[in-house]
Parts: sequence; structure tokens; C-alpha cells
Amino acid sequence: MRLVKPKKFLGQHFLTDLGIASDIADTVDAYPDIPVLEVGPGMGVMTQFLIRKPRPLKVVEIDFESVEYLRHNYPSLEDDIIEDDFLKMHLERTFQGQPFVLTGNYPYNISSQIFFKMLQYKDLIPCCTGMIQKEVAERITAGPGNKTYGILSVLIQAWYRVEYLFTVHEHVFNPPPKVKSAVIRMTRNEVTDLGCDENLFRRVVKTTFNQRRKTLRNNIKPLLADLDSQCVQRGETPPDHHALLGDPIFDKRPEQLSVEQFIELTNRVAGEYGLGFSR
Repeated sequence: MRLVKPKKFLGQHFLTDLGIASDIADTVDAYPDIPVLEVGPGMGVMTQFLIRKPRPLKVVEIDFESVEYLRHNYPSLEDDIIEDDFLKMHLERTFQGQPFVLTGNYPYNISSQIFFKMLQYKDLIPCCTGMIQKEVAERITAGPGNKTYGILSVLIQAWYRVEYLFTVHEHVFNPPPKVKSAVIRMTRNEVTDLGCDENLFRRVVKTTFNQRRKTLRNNIKPLLADLDSQCVQRGETPPDHHALLGDPIFDKRPEQLSVEQFIELTNRVAGEYGLGFSR
């Protein structure tokens, strides 16, 4: 069967180095006793190594041409090839509610969306590994004070320990991307409850990073305005934010705050309204 032609609109860059493919496949061994779901297997360069591991494996692929290639070249996977859009899947159905490792050579154009979905299913995904754009990997692993520290950094590090494993250069892909890639591994930390409302925490983080060069005092105002509006709709008088915004923490910029400080900030906002937000 002929090889699959990479499709630009799907962000396909097929890895051609078998040694690197084997190394990426081995990153799932951090959790050796649970199933693996591979996203975007393409022509199976990683799949051929994953399939040798003594554990259930499923692959999800949206490209019909790649699906046909996999069916032809990996007949033992026939019943475990999911032809679907990963971002639209109900992951609790994938392994009948069992936890699993998520891995893949993720398309650059949707890698952030993949990780946001991972966070939605964090209780089912104790480990996520794979290859992404180097710039995104550096963003995810960055700490407070780093110029690349941002929304993904905070939201992922709240729930996962993140490791930058190694860099992958452009020449081992077809077609070669214009940027370097990196392999990372994220493993669930011991946190089971952030100690604040998770929905509000996400809103605080996303809102404050909208204009990262401004202080929190300016960045938090759209969120406070929305919460004020909700108060009015309930027939309540919105709080006076003078004391809240006078706190020195609001002199900082969002990239200066640790995960713990974002949790503290979330609780301060929640306390301002005295609302029982749902987790």
C-alpha cells in the first residue's frame, strides 16, 4: 500500500526516525500497567513500538487515508483503530472508564486544545506524553517569572508534574516543520482538590493573562464586571472592590504568580462575592 501524503490542513509532519519514535513510545512506561491511547498515529511510526508493549492500545486518527494505511499494515489493531476527531471524543468510553496514558506525535495546530481536553479528563489520564512544538513545551514547563509562563503553564502545573524530556530537530520529519519539536511527559501530582472553585480558577487564570503586560488590577476587571452583572441579575448589590483591589498582589503581573498564588487569588475573588461556586 502506498505511503500517506502529509496533509497541511491536518498539521501532519510524519516522524521518520525510528530511534526517536521508539524513545517517545517508551515514555508511556512511567505507567506500565494501564492502557494507552495514541492520538494521530499517521502511518504508525510510534504505533509499531507501542503495539509490542503488553498492554491494551487504541489509536485515534481523523485522516481516512491514514486509517486505511493502519488497517492494512497493522491488522491486529483493526478493532482498536478509532476513526474520529479526538477533540470531540467522550474519553470515558474509550477503555470503559479505565484510566489510560495519552500519547502521540500531536499536530502542532491543536496541541493546546488536546491538553485542555486532557485537563477535562484529568481523573482518567494520570500520564500524558508525546511530541509537540518546542515553543509550546517550553511554555508548559515554564515557571513563574519566565516570559513564556502563561495559561497552559498554570492550568497544567496545577494538576500535573511536567518534564521536558528531549528536543527533536526538524530534519527527522516529512515534511520538515519550520520549528523544532520537543518530547514532554506530564504525570498527575498528588492534588485532588485545588482548595478553590475550579471553574473560577480557570476564569481567573485565563482573564488575567489576556493582557499579560498589564497588572492584575487591570486584568481582573473584566471578570469582576461579569460577576457584578450576575449580582445585579440576582437582585443583589455588587460589592465595592476598593479593598480587594488595594491588596499589593494586584500590583503584580500574571506571569509573576505561582499556581498557589493563583489559587489564593481565586479564593479572594470568591470571598468578595460570598458565592458558593460549584466545583
